Amino acid sequence: MGFTSQLLRLLSLTLTFFIALSSSISQSNQFCDAEAGAGAPSSKLLIKGGTVVNAHHQQVADVYIEDGIIVAIKPTITVGDEVTVIDATGKFVMPGGIDPHTHLEFEFMDTVTVDDFFSGQAAALAGGTTMHIDFVIPHKGSLTAGFEAYEMKAKKSCMDYGFHMAVTKWDETVSREMEIMVKEKGINSFKFFMAYKGALMINDELLLEGFKKCKSLGALAMVHAENGDAVDEGQKKMIELGITGPEGHALSRPAVLEAEATARAIRLADFVNTPLYVVHVMSIDAMEEIARARKSGQRVIGEPVASGLVLDESWLWHPDFETAAKYVMSPPIRKRGHDKALQAALSTGILQLVGTDHCAFNSTQKALGIDDFRKIPNGVNGIEERMHVVWDTMVESGQISVKDYVRLTSTECARIFNIYPRKGAILPGSDADIIILNPNSSFEITAKSHHSRLDTNVYEGRRGKGKIEVTIAGGRVVWENNELKVAPGTGRYIKMSPFSYLFDGIEKRDDFYLKSLQAPVKRAKSSS
Repeated sequence: MGFTSQLLRLLSLTLTFFIALSSSISQSNQFCDAEAGAGAPSSKLLIKGGTVVNAHHQQVADVYIEDGIIVAIKPTITVGDEVTVIDATGKFVMPGGIDPHTHLEFEFMDTVTVDDFFSGQAAALAGGTTMHIDFVIPHKGSLTAGFEAYEMKAKKSCMDYGFHMAVTKWDETVSREMEIMVKEKGINSFKFFMAYKGALMINDELLLEGFKKCKSLGALAMVHAENGDAVDEGQKKMIELGITGPEGHALSRPAVLEAEATARAIRLADFVNTPLYVVHVMSIDAMEEIARARKSGQRVIGEPVASGLVLDESWLWHPDFETAAKYVMSPPIRKRGHDKALQAALSTGILQLVGTDHCAFNSTQKALGIDDFRKIPNGVNGIEERMHVVWDTMVESGQISVKDYVRLTSTECARIFNIYPRKGAILPGSDADIIILNPNSSFEITAKSHHSRLDTNVYEGRRGKGKIEVTIAGGRVVWENNELKVAPGTGRYIKMSPFSYLFDGIEKRDDFYLKSLQAPVKRAKSSS
């Protein structure tokens, strides 16, 4: 390491400060107390004696980390006194979670989500997630302006993150900006909203243009799949019937509208021959459309979210508005039975990974729609809870293995967005983003103890087995002994390259299609 690098590292370590966040800190000032000089993290760590789990292999081994990178995984590693040793005997050592679907500091429905790129990421780290991918929303249709705004928002980040980009209009400028995003800005996915009429929603013409552009750039097309026109009609109908409370939200956008949009997006993606990613799959109806497409050989990724896996819509009928409103999200949480079906689809490979759609609005913000459910800001929490909820629901029940857990919460996301094996693996050369989970410990989720700025929690009172006791991000121990030690500005933007494995062989399918046309037919010209 050169003198300049050493000096920069020394300055970084000297200036690093930690914010200790415990469950006893009140929600109002949870992220306001900075403790300077709490000690610099060791650049050398040894995780001793744990069961190291990757998506396709597990073994009892030691893991040696230096300068934020995994150096070695061996049955026994001997180190000197300068190395910090963490005993993981009897525990699982796994890649940190990657949340593919979040909305931090998101301006939506005349308000802004309460979790920004510091508080949301701090909460994520406490829950074992070490990277997330957030959605950049264009500014007045401009992708470049939107990206620059999110760059500013993310300056306070305390863990690694990437960006998806939404597309909300179409013209030649947007087309050129998509190229810039992929080739220069490290974005390899674009989201198209088929809902939120009058705000973010796009039509089929734009969807087709967007899909074609994504294919040419090797970028993954993503859709929020609900029929926005029909939802708009459903909302008007509920209001006419005098149904103005949170239950009207679910009633106005039934599962059939999610399925219709999912099917439409799948067929248009098949027409263009480009891979498709369906975000927050919430219903049996949408899941079955994905299953049908995948069975036919189409490349479709289905992402359920934690709330859809474990909650049901009955909460929306709760007599207390504040309680009911906190469960309002889109697509809605469905009737009991959809949750179990989505779990089964996840365990059998029909659905591929788990996100959260973390979009946190507090009770005051939710109250904007106290007289009209259409004005309730849509969104629930999950960035801190996902890893525990999935472990307890899927692993403890025997539906998936520990290796499957790693795949569904980390590895598959890294593969889809082309950052594997830098992320999503415990391998030599991978980033040292690691969690240590004690399968014999228990957890409880409450708004009083969580680390989000949110004053409610849709998983309130949930208890389960399997507790993440240590989170290591970039080689730094950031969560241990129920204490967070994080510093704003320490997170890194992770650029994601185009043409992930989902694009392998796409051109051959195009060639096969062209050869199958038997056209144009050569016809003799009429002599008359």
